[in-house]
Amino acid sequence: MRAAVGAGADAVYFGLQRFNARARATNFAVDELGDVMSYLHLHGVKGFVTLNTLVFDEELDDALDLINCMCEAGVDAVIVQDLGIIELIRQVSTELPIHASTQATVTSTEGVEWLAKLGAERVVLARELSIDDIKEIGEGTATELEVFVHGALCVSYSGQCFSSEAWGGRSANRGQCAQACRLPYDLIVDGLDAPAGDLQLNLKDEKYLLSPQDLMALDQVPQLIDAGVSCFKIEGRLKGPEYVALATSAYRQAIDRVVAGNRDPLSAEVKGDLEQIFSRGMTPGFLEGPQHQVLVEGRVPRHRGRLIGTVTAVHGAKVRVALSGPVKAGDGLVFEPGALEGGNGVGDIGGRVYHVFVEGRRVDSVERTGEAALEFANDVPVGRLQPGMTVWKTRDEALEGRVRRDIQAARRRVPVTAEVFGRLGQPLELTLSDEEGHSFHVVGQVPLQHAQRSPLDDA
Repeated sequence: MRAAVGAGADAVYFGLQRFNARARATNFAVDELGDVMSYLHLHGVKGFVTLNTLVFDEELDDALDLINCMCEAGVDAVIVQDLGIIELIRQVSTELPIHASTQATVTSTEGVEWLAKLGAERVVLARELSIDDIKEIGEGTATELEVFVHGALCVSYSGQCFSSEAWGGRSANRGQCAQACRLPYDLIVDGLDAPAGDLQLNLKDEKYLLSPQDLMALDQVPQLIDAGVSCFKIEGRLKGPEYVALATSAYRQAIDRVVAGNRDPLSAEVKGDLEQIFSRGMTPGFLEGPQHQVLVEGRVPRHRGRLIGTVTAVHGAKVRVALSGPVKAGDGLVFEPGALEGGNGVGDIGGRVYHVFVEGRRVDSVERTGEAALEFANDVPVGRLQPGMTVWKTRDEALEGRVRRDIQAARRRVPVTAEVFGRLGQPLELTLSDEEGHSFHVVGQVPLQHAQRSPLDDA
């Protein structure tokens, strides 16, 4: 949370220990809610609490208690999927803002308007909509629209998934998703293994045919603003503070640039850092229309990082790589066979770089393109590597260290109004106040006297 605040978030959404779609995450306890909201409001940030699972009848009393706690703590909005919970909230409070979750699966103006009549002030649209779809909805409603722009994607429609419940008894709609979409699957035609469509994979390779790549919509921020989107949402399920800080900072920059009249895309370095900190590959999702072969690349279900080169040769313990990105000792790399001829079943091979050599000379790092020889610890089976394998950087300790230092050093500045009052013979008084109504008043200890040398003018 501190990472998001320090990086420029306008609001932070989070779950409590029950009734949220991230049951496996470390969520806040109810008795922490007041302190959390005080911290956010002190920094001019709103706090939205997720109550976005389906709730059983026998749980309604517990849900009601939780809603009352939210009201007492000054929560800025509650994010809801269950329509019954919307009605329950309105029975308790007409003031507590309601945001309809993306799991409400809203894909039309009619859906937005219906939820608005029920009491929703904002609707988080389904992730399967294009920018044109979003614009059409925005033109037909005055209700605030929120859109996911970054993070993991679900292969099921707006997270309405039953595979986890069917196979493992863990309901995704109750926050217990087992991520069955991240498992390997084969394509079977007439009882036989078949090539996986356009995917450049061998039959013996594991194929992740239901595992989408991650969403990144940095380049689409100007169009989304034009389409009427009020809020950009970043998914951060089980992610670390480094991921939160980098993603928040990137979209803060992108939005501020558009507001300032600059519609140019952010630098490749910013996007590369986002890929590096966590990605399964990046895609605009459905924002540019259905692109199924782009959405599901099929190679890996986990963090891949940045593509930095290709293996050109293997000589003893050294691996020669044609680099397209920087590498240094300590980086984590993985070698991917892909559709490499003769690479059937080799699988991914990875480890941490031990030494880097350029033209036979050992160096700490290579910051440019070109060839380098890499050495690894003995636990990396270098003999199994082959020319043509792609090389991905899965971990960059220097980047992570820089982001951690930025988080520690971040001090969010809040605009304040200063009022100074002074009268001869009385102490000087100063009042500072912000837009959220927080104020600080201090009185000096020394009475004001006539100026001896440089009196203030009438201005």
